[in-house]
Amino acid sequence: MSTGVLTERYVHEVVRRLPPDQRDDIARELRATIADTIEGRGADDRQAAEREVLGELGDPVRYAARYTDRPLALIGPDLYPAYIRVLGTLVATVLPALTLGFVLLEVADGGGLGAALRVGAGTVIGVGAQLVAAITLVFAVTERVRHHRGTTGTDRWTPDELPDVQRPDRGGVTALAAVAWDVLLFALIVWQHTAEPYWADGAAAGEGAYLEVLNPDLWSGWIWPVLAGLAGLAAVGVARVAGRGWTVRLAGWYALAHAVFTLPLAWVLYRQELFNPDFLADAKTLWESQESVYAGAAVIVLAMGVSSVVKAFRTARG
Repeated sequence: MSTGVLTERYVHEVVRRLPPDQRDDIARELRATIADTIEGRGADDRQAAEREVLGELGDPVRYAARYTDRPLALIGPDLYPAYIRVLGTLVATVLPALTLGFVLLEVADGGGLGAALRVGAGTVIGVGAQLVAAITLVFAVTERVRHHRGTTGTDRWTPDELPDVQRPDRGGVTALAAVAWDVLLFALIVWQHTAEPYWADGAAAGEGAYLEVLNPDLWSGWIWPVLAGLAGLAAVGVARVAGRGWTVRLAGWYALAHAVFTLPLAWVLYRQELFNPDFLADAKTLWESQESVYAGAAVIVLAMGVSSVVKAFRTARG
C-alpha cells in the first residue's frame, strides 16, 4: 500500500461522521497533524511510521467523537441524507398508493364524496405518521448502535480495520424504488386480507360476497415467511441506502431475505395455492390455463431472486 492511502482512509472515516460545515477544516487539520507527526519521527520507512501514528490516534469513530462528544441529533449528519431520501421516496410512492386504494374501496362500497375524503385524510394522517415514525426509529437506532460500537469498544484498534473509501452507489435510485416496492407489496398483502376488496357475484340472484384475492389458508402458514422476507428486503434496502452501497455482509443478508421471501412464494405458486379459489372461480375467464400460469410465475420468481442476489454480490465485491 502506497504512503498516504491509509491517511486518506483514516481522514475519510473521521470527517464523514462530522457536520458538513466542519468537515473540510478538520480534514485539513487532521492531515497536517498526521503528516507533521510522521515527519517528526524521522523514520526511514514512512509506511511503518504512518501505521504507527494512525494506531496511536486510535479508532476514527472515537476520534470523531472528540468533536461531537455524543450524538447531538436523533439522526447524525452521516445518515441524515439517506434518511431524507428513504423517507421522501416512501411518502411520495407508498402513501399515495395506499390512500388511493382505501378511497377507491370506500367509493366501491357506496360511500359518498365526503366519506371518501374522510377516509383519504385519515389514511394520509394515520399511515403517514406510522411510516415516518417507523423509518425514523430504524435510522435513530442505527445511529446509536454505530456510535456505541465506535466509542465503547475495548479491543485495541489498528489501521488494518480501516475500510476502503466507498465509491458512490450508482444504484441509489434503484435501491429507493426497491424499498418502496417491498413496503407497498407488504402493505397490499395485508390490506387485501383485512379489507377483502374483491366482490364476487353469487350463484343465486342477489347473492354475493367480498373476498380476499389471495388464499385465506395462507395465513395459517406460508404467508408469514413471505411477509418476513419482504420486511427483510426492505430493511436491507434501507441499510444499503444508509451505507451508500453494497458490502459483502449486506449482500449476505440480502440473499437470506430473498430466500425467505422467494422460496415459500415459489412453492405456493408451484402448488397453485396462491390465490383464493373463490376469487379464481369468479374470475375464471382470466384463468383458463391456471397450471401454465402458476408454473411460469414460479420460475420467474426464482429467476428474479437468484439474479438479484448475484448482482448484489458482484456489486459488493467490485
